[in-house]
Amino acid sequence: MKSAVETLSPTRAKLTVEVPFEELKPSLDAAYQKIAKQINVPGFRRGKVPPQVIDRQVGRGVVLDEAVNDVLPKAYVEALQENNLTPLAQPEIEVTKFEDNDGLEFTAEVDVKPEFELPAYDGIEASVEDLAVTDEDVAEQVDALRERFGTLIDVERPAQDGDFVVIDLVATNDGEVVDGAEISGFSYKVGNGGMIDGLDEALVGMGVDEEKTFTTQLVSGDLVGQDVEVAVKVTQVQEQELPELDDEFAQEASEFDTLDELREDVRERLTRGKRLEQAAAARDAVLEALLEKVEIPLPDSMVTEELNARRANLEQQLQFAGMTLEKYLEDEKQTQEEFEADLERRVRDAVAAQFLLDDIADKEEMGVDQGELTQHMIRRAQQSGQDPQEFVNHMFEHNHVPELVQEIRRGKALQLLVEGATVKDAAGNVVELKNLQADGTIGEPADEAAEPAEAVEETEAPAEA
Repeated sequence: MKSAVETLSPTRAKLTVEVPFEELKPSLDAAYQKIAKQINVPGFRRGKVPPQVIDRQVGRGVVLDEAVNDVLPKAYVEALQENNLTPLAQPEIEVTKFEDNDGLEFTAEVDVKPEFELPAYDGIEASVEDLAVTDEDVAEQVDALRERFGTLIDVERPAQDGDFVVIDLVATNDGEVVDGAEISGFSYKVGNGGMIDGLDEALVGMGVDEEKTFTTQLVSGDLVGQDVEVAVKVTQVQEQELPELDDEFAQEASEFDTLDELREDVRERLTRGKRLEQAAAARDAVLEALLEKVEIPLPDSMVTEELNARRANLEQQLQFAGMTLEKYLEDEKQTQEEFEADLERRVRDAVAAQFLLDDIADKEEMGVDQGELTQHMIRRAQQSGQDPQEFVNHMFEHNHVPELVQEIRRGKALQLLVEGATVKDAAGNVVELKNLQADGTIGEPADEAAEPAEAVEETEAPAEA
């Protein structure tokens, strides 16, 4: 077999492959054997029909086509290996010549992994924001805890923002009740938002047994984007009474004896959470700093596929949340153009990061053992809410294990980058990353043996950065 490669672009190649007819013989023999088992010819046992008879009964062309279908993928893979190409997608294959007793020629165009010079990645410098937990942050968490222990008291006044109301609600379109848009006895906090546009404004000022009708648009279902009439009736107005903020509350709401101890525990938990957020920001900053040192050509098809996947994922999340894209962009204070530009930038950075981390993992000869793979699959199953054994079975049955292995290797490569980097906060303090534990605490250097699995868990999906 002979093959030649033509570089169409930094991320796309065209292979031209020639397979002599004598190299087709094993595939031709296999084709005759396969067809012999599928046909019935009087005087011959199934599977024992001679090639000459098959040619007369079925046709030589059918056998040749079967042989070509068998040899094409093998010859394609061999040509990739001969030319040191790593495919990123399915090829576009065209048979350019095939005649009986005269060999096979075909071309294959395919997106390939781009070549680039890996920059030095040891000692990268990056910066992140300061880790700060304010008194207001602590007070907000304590107030949220107070609300969990609050009591609701009926009041004889119109509903105000922050009150709890019990409502009956029905949406109609052209006089017909909208399917799934009728509820009764539903408890709702005025001002909570996220249910139906215009509901909070309608409820403010309504008293018990009062009714009001307003026009809005649904964000899901068959009538999404269409005007509907919503009739709401208040059957109960309740005011939340919060417990006194004192030591007695601390004892009731926690295992602490004093309010000061509760506040200190809240501050410590917030600090651990902020530390993990800072570590995530540090990983992004280190990776971004390295990406700035290199130009990596990106396959358009790969970028487009990732863009479409992320758009679809966002649309699904918004649908579950009962929100339109327009409302989401309004809340984010972004125009459609700004959103698309930001999404494409993040996707391009993510795709480039994959190539970069793959090269680092290759250079460092990073491997993955069975324990790491098992741990990773269990985490992925938990994150997706699936049964671990079912998830593992699915990964093996659909040959997704190589993808998981690559995820782990990228996580290790990113861990290596971060541990070799110097990251400082805005105040100039060095951020501790090497001994950071999964719960946000800082471990002793002697705990380093436990780091790899924890670090992989935090960095296993760099492509989503």
